[in-house]
Amino acid sequence: MTASDLPPRPGSLTFHGPLSEDRAGRIVARLAAASPATVLDIGCGWGELLLRVLESVPGSTGVGLDINAEDLARGRELAKRRGLAERVEFAEESALGTSRGPVDAVLCLGAGQALCDPGRPYDPGVVLRELRRLVRPGGRVVLGEGFWERSPTDAELAAMWPGAHAGDHLRLGPLVDLAVESGFRPAWIESASREEWEEFESGYRHDTELWLAGNPDHPLAAGTRERVDRQRSSWVNGYRDILGIAYLTLVPVTRR
Repeated sequence: MTASDLPPRPGSLTFHGPLSEDRAGRIVARLAAASPATVLDIGCGWGELLLRVLESVPGSTGVGLDINAEDLARGRELAKRRGLAERVEFAEESALGTSRGPVDAVLCLGAGQALCDPGRPYDPGVVLRELRRLVRPGGRVVLGEGFWERSPTDAELAAMWPGAHAGDHLRLGPLVDLAVESGFRPAWIESASREEWEEFESGYRHDTELWLAGNPDHPLAAGTRERVDRQRSSWVNGYRDILGIAYLTLVPVTRR
């Protein structure tokens, strides 16, 4: 069985999350204005945003941390094509308790779990305190964090991911308040639009759906179909218009 016979990975996505080109450009511009010399990307995947920051700040260097070897390999190839291979490291390692900081800018988009003890419930407070530890005075943090647009019902929670419950996320106001309590000032607060969500959710499964339509009797089709149907149902019947993603550009408060 050749690679072309296998179900495709979501390679057509630019970002691994509901993030548009326009919003990404604005986030990068705000970061570049602070001229970070060192950048750390937590749960970087293939590091598209990291690479764009490095492109926008001549001479800057970056490190991307992730445990997905395929995504990291894609990131290294992208860096090579764009002449950034000497300025970025893609490291296959856990971010839990990482000693890779402090740095001038930290990116953590939808990857807060990488900073938390997997044996304990997810806690955005822990994430924010770790990000505060990893950023230098005068630096910047861009956090992409889930929040409830409204309180989900029990039926909606049951349609989401396994074990979903109301305590999985905060509302936006309490999330921003927690960032302030953790030693940051929120320089910019924004959240993903419905269009960004639809581009991401549909784009994530697009190539696989086409493959399933053309290969319904393939030996891997049944398992792939079950996985994709479960993912799509979790969004369409579960968290669509309920789960939001906030993009917070945070500045650490100077400690005296």
